[in-house]
Amino acid sequence: MSLNRQEKAIVIEEITAKIGDAQSIVVAEYRGLDVASVYLLRKSARDAGVYLKVLKNSLARRVIADSKFKSLSDKLVGPLIYCISSDPVAAAKVLASFAKNNDKLVIKAGALSSSLLDYNDIIELAIIPSREELIARLMATMQAPVAKFVRTINEVPTSFVRVLSALHDQKNLSS
Repeated sequence: MSLNRQEKAIVIEEITAKIGDAQSIVVAEYRGLDVASVYLLRKSARDAGVYLKVLKNSLARRVIADSKFKSLSDKLVGPLIYCISSDPVAAAKVLASFAKNNDKLVIKAGALSSSLLDYNDIIELAIIPSREELIARLMATMQAPVAKFVRTINEVPTSFVRVLSALHDQKNLSS
């Protein structure tokens, strides 16, 4: 079913807004996927904060022609599903993890800002921890010395109380 001019304009406007905020786009061929599999893929993308859409390649080319992802336009061939994300690694993670369990989803290409990515680049990108994971690791690293210092400071009064308790027990046993 083809879209009329007004519907195409709405789709172009929506995708242009998504691409304006995006850090990465990954495209995959979904030929042969059943409805249940596509539903699971959409759910995992939604949970990861990734925008997932099946688009006509001509519309996608028109949208990315004036964006930082224009290098991707030559790779838009066949029935593709588009994964657009503001997190540089989220789109790659979603598609790579889904493709591990489903051989009918074939990752074709991607773009990270103005860099074109092939399949191997996307798999390597999917291995990188997400922004939230990196921030959590950094916070844990920064918090460790402070926590150790607090435990050390807390150990002095605790040791003093133990000594007093031992002396008290020793005097009670003597009497």
